[in-house]
Amino acid sequence: MNYHLTLKSANSKTGPMAVSTTAKASCPDKCPLKKAGCFADGGPLQLHWEQVSQGNRGMSFDAFLLQLTALKKGAEYRHNQAGDLPPKEDEQDTIDAVKLAALAAVIRRRRIKGFTYTHYPVIDNEVNQLAIKAANDNGFTINLSANNIFEVDTLLALNIAPVAVIMPLNAPKVSFTNQGNKIVICPAQTNKKTACIDCMLCAKSDRSFSIGFYPHGSSAKKAIISTNNQG
Repeated sequence: MNYHLTLKSANSKTGPMAVSTTAKASCPDKCPLKKAGCFADGGPLQLHWEQVSQGNRGMSFDAFLLQLTALKKGAEYRHNQAGDLPPKEDEQDTIDAVKLAALAAVIRRRRIKGFTYTHYPVIDNEVNQLAIKAANDNGFTINLSANNIFEVDTLLALNIAPVAVIMPLNAPKVSFTNQGNKIVICPAQTNKKTACIDCMLCAKSDRSFSIGFYPHGSSAKKAIISTNNQG
């Protein structure tokens, strides 16, 4: 499985920050957006993701970690503009805790402001829970991906990680769950002058609210259908 690091993204949504891409084989089977609305399944990112997934671009995990150490201390870093966390061999829906810990260690040593999102199942998977919590505790912010507002309370109750959630296109900038948990729409989606590198809210593991995202990209309609069937 290949991993690719772009030292300075040309994507206007992220801004000129370091971003990585992981092969499609990293995506858990239980992700409802897998081949059914993932924003990465379209445009230039899809073409790049295909090349990484086919092994034409990128490198091994160990080589990727070595390249990551070249980032300047305190650098902003979006892990996985496409792809997910490293899976355990022969267990597609379980995270490789050893590899994730190694990744978190590099981010911690370099004081990198790193963040990502994961659709790995956590409700009934203690291995995934422990791996994600350990990464967050060690300075690598992994946001649990809720498929809709109804899942936010359940994921927050685990107390292992912050939460990001797919929201309806007509959702207000600020809303609340049934249990009163606050959701703020991604500032980069509500302000054209804001990019990830300017905001970095998703990199704050101790924030008091979840981040909401409107479905975007060429597969937005599929994403709405896929996530509405969850919960």
